[in-house]
Amino acid sequence: MKVLGIESSCDETAAAVVEDGFRMLSNVVQSQIDIHAHFGGVVPEIAARSHIEAIGPVVDEALAQANCTWDDIDAIAVTYAPGLIGSLLVGSLAARTLAILHRKLLYPVHHVEGHVYANFITEQAPGPVQLALPKFQPRFPLLALIVSGGHTQLVLFRDHGDYQLLGQTQDDAVGEAFDKVAKILGLPYPGGPSIARAAESGNPDRYHLPKAKLDNPYNFSFSGLKTAVLRAVQREVGKDFTFPSHELPGLVTSLQQHDFAASFQKVAVETLVERTLRAFQDFRPQSVVIAGGVAANQELRRQLRQKLPINIEYAPIQLCTDNAAMIAALGYQQARLSTPADPYTLEVVPSLSMSKTAWNKTGAL
Repeated sequence: MKVLGIESSCDETAAAVVEDGFRMLSNVVQSQIDIHAHFGGVVPEIAARSHIEAIGPVVDEALAQANCTWDDIDAIAVTYAPGLIGSLLVGSLAARTLAILHRKLLYPVHHVEGHVYANFITEQAPGPVQLALPKFQPRFPLLALIVSGGHTQLVLFRDHGDYQLLGQTQDDAVGEAFDKVAKILGLPYPGGPSIARAAESGNPDRYHLPKAKLDNPYNFSFSGLKTAVLRAVQREVGKDFTFPSHELPGLVTSLQQHDFAASFQKVAVETLVERTLRAFQDFRPQSVVIAGGVAANQELRRQLRQKLPINIEYAPIQLCTDNAAMIAALGYQQARLSTPADPYTLEVVPSLSMSKTAWNKTGAL
C-alpha cells in the first residue's frame, strides 16, 4: 500500500511516498529556515504564503522521485493538527482537493504523533542519498520521548492508536528553550543546532543551572532554566536583571558563549534523560524512541544509549525535523485500522493534544 504524506504544520513544506508503513520511496522537504532566520523565528503569515507557492511542486516532486503516478497511490495522509493555522490550512486544503480529484482515501494525522513514526521507517528505495535508517521497527509497548520546538512529552504506546500521555512540559518546550537561550547568547536560529555546535568547545560544568522539580515525575519545565541562563549571563557581563536581553550578545565573549551553551545543554539533556529513565523503570517497555527536532541532538542520543538498559536505535537526522515520510508512515497504520476522513468536511485543529484525537483509544492518564 502506497501512501502520499503531506506536511505543512510550520515552516517546512513536505511531501513523501511511503510503502506499507516502512519503505520510503521519496521524501521531499522545502525548508523556509533561511527566510525566517532573519527574524529570529517563524513568522506565521510568511510561512503560509511560502507553503502556497511550494505545495504543488513539492507534491509533484515526491511522486516523481517515487516513480509513481496517481494510479499507484492508495491513500493520502495529511497533517491536520497541531501547528500554525495558516500553514495547516494550506497543506490540508491541498490534500483534500487531491483526494477529491483523484478519488483517494484521506487520513488526518496528528503532527506530534507522526514524529514517532519516523522510527518505523526501516527501508529506502535506491537513490542518490541513502539514510542511516533503523534496522528494526520499534516493538510495543513503546515509550516515546517527543521533543521539538513546540512539544516535550513522554507517551506510552501499547499499540498503534493506543497510547497514553504520561507527562508533558508545563511551560516552554525544550526546543523553544534552546531557541530562546541561543538568542540570549547571540547564536543563530534555529537554536538547537547552534547551541549543540557551540557546546562542543564549551565547559558544561562552568555554570551551575537549576533543574525543575515537579510533582508529576514525567512532566517537564524549562522556563526556569531559560530564566536562570538569562540572569547568569546578565551577572557575567556585569549587568543587573533590568538590562535588556537583546543587548546581551554584544557583551558576551566567545568563551562565555560556548560555556553557557554547554552548561545549558547539559541540564536540558539530563532533565530529558532522567524523566525518560524513570518512565522506563516504571513501565518496562519493549522499545524506547526519541522523536522531533531535538531528537537530532547528539548529546541526548549519547546519554540515552549509555543509560538505558536496552538497545535503542535512532531515526536519521533528516527524519527528526518536520517531514512528510513520518506522516505517510503513520497514515498507513491509520488506513489499516481506522476509517478515512471526509475530504469535504475535514478541518484543521491548531492546538489539538495527542490525547484528544479520535484515533487514540485511551487518552491521558
